[in-house]
Order: sequence, then structure tokens, then C-alpha cells
Amino acid sequence: VGSLSRNERLKKLGITDFDYSDVGTYLNIVSPNIAAKIIWDCLNLTVFSSAASKVKQIRRGVKEVQKFINKGEKGIVVLAGDTLPIDVYCHLPVMCEDRSLPYAYIPSKLDLGSSAGSKRPTCVILIKPHEDYQEQYDEVLEEVSTLPKPL
Repeated sequence: VGSLSRNERLKKLGITDFDYSDVGTYLNIVSPNIAAKIIWDCLNLTVFSSAASKVKQIRRGVKEVQKFINKGEKGIVVLAGDTLPIDVYCHLPVMCEDRSLPYAYIPSKLDLGSSAGSKRPTCVILIKPHEDYQEQYDEVLEEVSTLPKPL
């Protein structure tokens, strides 16, 4: 699975012709504020920049992200909307709101994992600010902060 491309992995899972406009089909019920495609493209660039420059500014996985949120680390939390069961990470948005951290859902954990520099899908990442990509980070931070919060 690690050497397969995103499309090959989707085909292996039985998903063909995955399009961003069809994301509602694959989402769980706790992912209401799906980031717009423009924001997702910016997030991809930000994640790619930080992973490519090896500055270690990404926290991957529920356990690691939760640990660093509790320690008071700042950044943007990105959650995959197609994670099941939802019990795996449904506590993270509450933690983010308590600590005033911006968070957004994106459609696919496959995309989230690959853009974070991992061969495996991941359901949550924390992108920390860094001077190498500060402009992109600020732009994404502003866009994510304007997303509507769930009721």
C-alpha cells in the first residue's frame, strides 16, 4: 500500500473517480465544516512545504496530536471527515475549541496522510507555524478561522 499512488489506493478500496464534489458520500456525521477546495489546496501546500523542508512541524495521529494539544502547542488541526468509527477522534474538536485552536475537516484521510509525508492514511494532523511557510500558514489560518463552527 505504501508504494501505491492515491488513485491506486482508492481503486483498491473500491472507490473510483473520487471527486471533491462527491465528498458527502464518504463523510461521517461529525464533520460539518468541510474546508473549501481552495483551503484544502492551501493546506496541501503548507503540509507539503513543512514536510519537504524536514522542519518537523507536523504532528500526526490522534495520540500525538492530543498529547501536544494538552501541552499547549499552537497550530491548525486538520481532521479527516471519512474516519470511522467517529469515537476515535470526536473529542479533538472540543479540545481545540477549549484552547482556541482553529480546526477544519477535509474529505479524505488518504489525502491527509500523503500530504503530511506519510505512506499511511491518518485521521488528524496538527500543523505548527514556521518561518519557512509563514505566509501560506497565515492565509490558511485566516480561512480556517472563518469556517462556521458546529452548533
